[in-house]
Amino acid sequence: MFENKILRLLFLSAYGVGLMVVVLATASLFPVAAEGYPNKTIRLIIPYPPGGGSDIVARPLLQLMSASMGQPMIVENKGGAGGNIGMELVAKSPPDGYTLVLGITAQLAVNPSLYPKLNYDLLKDFSPIGQLGIAPYVLVVHPTLPVKNVREMLMIAKTHPLQLRFGSAGNGSGAHLAGGMLDSMAKVKTAHIPYKGGALAMTDLVAGQLQFSFLTYTSSSAFIKSHRLKALAVTTAQRSKALPDLPAIGETVPGYDSSVWYGVLAPAGTAPEIVNKLNHEFLLALNNLEFRNRLILEAFEPMGSTPAQLGALMKSEIQRWAKLVKETNTRID
Repeated sequence: MFENKILRLLFLSAYGVGLMVVVLATASLFPVAAEGYPNKTIRLIIPYPPGGGSDIVARPLLQLMSASMGQPMIVENKGGAGGNIGMELVAKSPPDGYTLVLGITAQLAVNPSLYPKLNYDLLKDFSPIGQLGIAPYVLVVHPTLPVKNVREMLMIAKTHPLQLRFGSAGNGSGAHLAGGMLDSMAKVKTAHIPYKGGALAMTDLVAGQLQFSFLTYTSSSAFIKSHRLKALAVTTAQRSKALPDLPAIGETVPGYDSSVWYGVLAPAGTAPEIVNKLNHEFLLALNNLEFRNRLILEAFEPMGSTPAQLGALMKSEIQRWAKLVKETNTRID
């Protein structure tokens, strides 16, 4: 029956072929020791309040995995301190495979450079399970800004330093760092306005008190469709499959990539067979065609990876973001 399921999955769209290769490669990695796992509820900690992009990905994903693994899998939102509260909770949980965390770029790469002290070591206190995918921010401008593309916006920023104002959910937020990266790589100066939450920044942007920002597609799509905001580009390295008409900023600023990528971790010391079993189950769920199409409509690109690939990604991204945090002198006290 399992073999038949794999054969059916092989006939998924070409978009999923690469991920299926990883699924098949991991199918034989977990030995008999993992057969008794799981035998109770698995918690997936999301280090943000409910309703964000991580919830959109995690809740339907866990429904598929629960059916496959035969045990409930639930989301628990533990927000606060830029995600560090939820990360610390998992770092200090028993390494038995029943408490996991779904982090994004902020927790898995940026926070070690932003915060002067963390109560966990990102590379020592966790066992990577796998990457789930990536999503862009969308660079949006107020319609009164007379630009049609990124190049024209950067020309204004270069000739009028600090006159273009952009808002974010606060210092060190994803939008703040996306703007800092653009300033650094394009050699321009814009004015960052930190808010106590993304909704407040959005309100001022729509009202015209700010000129641009970096928003998730979910939060900005209604404003873009109603022409209250104008989308210029996405922040991923390549164009988004869900938004193919929007260029990537990297087409104007080579090398620019401020994408949001998602990864699942377990506490350090989790048995390799349990890590591999979880990785295998996540990949199978990501290959559900209906689920994949649903995610793509939200501008989320399912990817998948091995545990080792996620670990390598974290190491390289920690170094990349540390360089930017230092260049922009960004700190969270």
